[in-house]
Amino acid sequence: MNREFLQKKHPLWHANIANWEFYIRSYLGGNDYKNGYYLHRYILESPEEYDQRIRHTPLDNHCKNVVQIYTSFLWRVPPTRDYGTLDGDPQLESFLADADLDGRSFDTVMREVQMNASIYGNCWVIIDKPQTNAKTRAEELQQDIRPYMSIYTPENIVNWNYRRAASGRFYLDMLLIVEDINADRAILKLFTEEAIMTYEVDDYDKEYADGDAKLLEEVPNPIGKIPAVNVYNLRGNKRPIGISDLADVAFLQQSIYNDYSEKEQLIRLANHPSLVKTPNVEASAGAGSIIEIPEDLQSDLKPYIIQPSGQNLDGIMKCIQNKVDAIDRITHMGSVRATGTQIASGIALQTEFQLLNARLSEKADYLENAEDHIWSLFAKWQDRDWDGSVDYPDTFDIRDWANDLQYLQMAKASGIKSETFNKELDKQIAEAVIDDNETIKTINDEIDSSRTVRGQFQTTEVEGQTVGGEEEEEES
Repeated sequence: MNREFLQKKHPLWHANIANWEFYIRSYLGGNDYKNGYYLHRYILESPEEYDQRIRHTPLDNHCKNVVQIYTSFLWRVPPTRDYGTLDGDPQLESFLADADLDGRSFDTVMREVQMNASIYGNCWVIIDKPQTNAKTRAEELQQDIRPYMSIYTPENIVNWNYRRAASGRFYLDMLLIVEDINADRAILKLFTEEAIMTYEVDDYDKEYADGDAKLLEEVPNPIGKIPAVNVYNLRGNKRPIGISDLADVAFLQQSIYNDYSEKEQLIRLANHPSLVKTPNVEASAGAGSIIEIPEDLQSDLKPYIIQPSGQNLDGIMKCIQNKVDAIDRITHMGSVRATGTQIASGIALQTEFQLLNARLSEKADYLENAEDHIWSLFAKWQDRDWDGSVDYPDTFDIRDWANDLQYLQMAKASGIKSETFNKELDKQIAEAVIDDNETIKTINDEIDSSRTVRGQFQTTEVEGQTVGGEEEEEES
């Protein structure tokens, strides 16, 4: 294989690689973020001063918070699956328990796929099968040879090609993956409809390096299609690039990060004033800094103190809060991420919940579609057809439970004599105070099975006489 082909990267990869790196660093935070040098450098600031400022500037990681909240809602209720004719396959349970041959369950791997898609905009899943000398299915079962999943972020998918079939549907007919780069030596995997090839390329990052790529392995592609699934977070206008949940949030986080640096600098300067002096004057600044000016600038200069008032601190904090509010608006998480100081009307909260639910529902649809393709490839590797189904939640029951509970309690105290009405209220109250689906189900069953005693005889004293009669039907 011509190394020029293996080193070539898709134009869309070049256009998005900087954003992908920015998104993942923004999500990881910590040293990964600081090493990205996203803190703006001051004019005339020395490298030492800049590095010191980076070390002392805290990061309020909104990106990780947003991704984790989306993930928690999406996986609060697991998807339901009907495996069709695959049900009972001896390798199905093994695949569900250890989908990546690294001990992680299928749901765990799918959750990681979703998180990566949320960060990058899309994430790739390869459904491969180990090569074996087994000649029959029984021998494969004996050796536990079965399909498995591998996750690749867009950074590793360096080249691809789509073609349009006669039906009008686009399909993938070439995929190039960088599996490993070590000391400028890269291992690449090339997928086509006919074969799966593994190459070793020395001096991978050198555009005009000599020599050809070394073919390590070439095996036929028995399923006749590239076993790759591109999992979208949200669909973009360029195939196969998705839209990240951090596309706008990451830039706002960077701006907040720089504002925090300004705040820390202002606090330091306000509490530790700077001493201005010429080099030949002996004076100390205590905990503050010393600013030296040339001797010939002013011959009779006496040392003096510079101490900012710190009055701009409130303005900086207000600016930070405005950007945090902007993140909440963009992600529709104002009520979910509220600190307790935010007050919104019931209509505003309801609208925000609806918008958040719509976004989660769209993300769930893409997960559902991707998983359907994954199971189709799994069946293909088993020389079978996928006839099952996957169903992710369409709604996520996002409500202001604290406010709703007040209304429910008021409705309960209204005294409406309806058994059905009161049972439904009891169910909603239980759902508002208990965060366990199994427990809620048990409570709902108990509420449904409970009945008001009706038609029982009671004795009533009337004008000194005891009268027996049937009690009229009333709510107890």
